[in-house]
Amino acid sequence: MAQGNNYGQSSNGVADESPNMLVYRKMEDVIARMQDEKNGIPIRTVKSFLSKIPSVFSGSDIVQWLTKNLSIEDPAVYLCKRTMQNKARLELADYEAESLARLQRAFARKWEFIFMQAEAQAKVDKKRDKIERKILDSQERAFWDVHRPVPGCVNTTEVDIKKSSRMRNPHKTRKSVYGLQNDIRSHSPTHTPAPETKPPTEDELHQEIKHWQMQLDRHRLKMSKVAESLLAYTEQYLEYDPFLVPPDPSNPWISDDTTFWELEASKEPGQQRVKRWGFGMDEALKDPVGREQFLKFLESEFSSENLRFWLAVEDLKKRPIREVPARVQEIWQEFLAPGAPSAINLDSKSYDKTTQNVKDPGRYTFEDAQEHIYKLMKSDSYPRFIRSSAYQELLQAKKKGRNIPIFPCHKNCTPTLRASTNLL
Repeated sequence: MAQGNNYGQSSNGVADESPNMLVYRKMEDVIARMQDEKNGIPIRTVKSFLSKIPSVFSGSDIVQWLTKNLSIEDPAVYLCKRTMQNKARLELADYEAESLARLQRAFARKWEFIFMQAEAQAKVDKKRDKIERKILDSQERAFWDVHRPVPGCVNTTEVDIKKSSRMRNPHKTRKSVYGLQNDIRSHSPTHTPAPETKPPTEDELHQEIKHWQMQLDRHRLKMSKVAESLLAYTEQYLEYDPFLVPPDPSNPWISDDTTFWELEASKEPGQQRVKRWGFGMDEALKDPVGREQFLKFLESEFSSENLRFWLAVEDLKKRPIREVPARVQEIWQEFLAPGAPSAINLDSKSYDKTTQNVKDPGRYTFEDAQEHIYKLMKSDSYPRFIRSSAYQELLQAKKKGRNIPIFPCHKNCTPTLRASTNLL
């Protein structure tokens, strides 16, 4: 109930008047009234032989509360009173007679009390002036025509979508609320004729077909698969959450000891940091030491230009805007221009798009090329790095508590590479 203020509003803040929202609001109001401490459903504690069950209410409590607070009997009193009045002028329609019989079966145990209420109201009405009595009869009838309309008509207090959709189809002729034998839709005071629908044009049909084709092509996952992935992710990162698994030496969020953070930032990674590089390429690139080890591996395979280009583009996104045009030209000349010293392999589509973007340089000029290189490294270079002997030896050494030398940047590194290894 804490979100009740925003419930029923569209994304732009305008109140949502969709067909079912009015019904939902009524349901919310009823539930809020049920939860009221003074006038809501009584909550009590049930004691058994050996235990207590707190905050208990029964189904009969709900029924009694609804009967008492929602005036469910009012339609029955109204219809019962109608049977006592002038039958020639106020004769019940077929659907009203059916409703009266249904209510009589529902309230069989207290029908005598309902009948007495209707009889008392009818006696009071007879004492009124004739004109006043007609006015009150008309007002009461109008009220129930709105809140209990003719079957097939739109209920303006609920605007039920099913009833609204039925109005598009013709109905059989039946006796109306005014006792006239005709189509009920032409006499109902609450019915608004539905607008005539035009057949869709050819363009509209093409657009609809295209829309549903896109819906069919959308990637969908079963909830069981999503749950399995979430559980696997949670189990994988469990030991890295200091609130779930106490870290060594201590949790810096609880104590004043920052040793844990200092170890995480050191150039001598522990076993946990090295193990985390194997979770995904993003984990290796986030860690400065992991990034250096990955770069060293790519140099051994003569494909380091891919990672150096990716890092250079990441660095470009953080540069001041006044430095961006010059930096774009440097990256272009080093990696993409004809005869570039560290040429990367791009598909024709990404290359053409990047060539156009260079004419109007910006921080995201190489976005398409960077994405292509990222996918290439993730699917090819990174899996080989994780399987390589260099990474496995480093992982095993950290498990045994031994330190092995972390290789620095190669002496022949380009300026781009030197700047990139200082990222993050």
